[in-house]
Amino acid sequence: MAGNYLPAVELTGSGRPVFLPGEIECSLLSSVDLESEENLNFPRFKSGLLILTTHRLLWLPDTAATTTTTTTYAAVAVPLAAIIHIFSPKKSLKSMFATPRVRFQVSVSPDGRVAENLGSGSKSMVITLVMRGKNDCDAFLSKFWEAWRGRAWESQASGSTGGESRDGSTVGGVRTAMMAGVSGILRKEQEMWESTDKSLQEAFQDLNALMSKAKEMVMLAEKMRLKLLSGSNIQTSATNDEEMGSKQEMQDWLLSVGIASPVTKESAGALYHQQLSRQLADFVKIPLERAGGMINLIDIYCLFNRARGTELISPEDLLRACSIWEKFDVPVMLRKFDSGVRVIQNKSHSDEEVFARIKSLVLKPDALRNGISASDAAMILGIAPAMAKEHLLTAESKGMVLH
Repeated sequence: MAGNYLPAVELTGSGRPVFLPGEIECSLLSSVDLESEENLNFPRFKSGLLILTTHRLLWLPDTAATTTTTTTYAAVAVPLAAIIHIFSPKKSLKSMFATPRVRFQVSVSPDGRVAENLGSGSKSMVITLVMRGKNDCDAFLSKFWEAWRGRAWESQASGSTGGESRDGSTVGGVRTAMMAGVSGILRKEQEMWESTDKSLQEAFQDLNALMSKAKEMVMLAEKMRLKLLSGSNIQTSATNDEEMGSKQEMQDWLLSVGIASPVTKESAGALYHQQLSRQLADFVKIPLERAGGMINLIDIYCLFNRARGTELISPEDLLRACSIWEKFDVPVMLRKFDSGVRVIQNKSHSDEEVFARIKSLVLKPDALRNGISASDAAMILGIAPAMAKEHLLTAESKGMVLH
């Protein structure tokens, strides 16, 4: 029934929302109800996670709460473009002791669906956010007003109408700057630096402009990566190995650019480590695939901080985020070897399979004569030498190999 009124939200494997191009996370609140007092048929979304972004209000069900209830709802969104008005809260003695509420008016289609750009024939409906958790209502309302007035979705739409449609096709036979290649990106970066060099007296303004440009570059890189991935599925039969290799190099370069909307303490508040844990679980998938299903925690710390740009995290934050994974249904886990080395690995990773490959390696004639090193095991297992050494030590402790 929820889908009849609000558009659904796609979630990642860790339960994080999939953001739109250019969409940035602004604020998170826990234990929030989403309801409509004037529409009795509108479903009442109870005690979920509310995420305010530059483009939408996202409501995600609380996985812990839904296990004790019979009624569950999927994640839904309210586009900020569909909001007509945000009501100011009424200040009174009674409101000081009541549950904080934020009311706003949205445009709806004749069949009751919340949508944007419906024209003069559309109706309206008031939606209420009931904040039952320990949330700062005034701070959220201020960010809500700021995001709605910022109208970031309009700048995104105007930027995409010049030459490319929503599905990535060309308009008028002309490709957008997105497909101009890496040289075009580097050229724009060079022009930006030359402009900044001429304005040293306005250093702080130039720094803000640089950070804004960096966000645009991350969004552009993400679009290019998605286009390359979709193109590789369609044109696989028409490409040779060299072209496929260059595409893989381009995807690796774009993936290293960064995370478009990193979770921060400012936006997530008390939910910081929980949301950081989910975002980290999504991030480690590709590094784990390249590392053979297991990667050192120190390597992930470096890769994750590089992807976050200026929003760096501490080693304590990373360790705490990894330790929360056992509470979520994510395909990765934190593991500690007997030597004290901590690694991140896929839950599907099998030690027995690794030991079987090590056993087949040590039974070879050359290995029986000269033994094997961590480098030898790393080449066979397709993992880093440091990880291969840990596997050899574990196999030794189980009596499979001798030092």
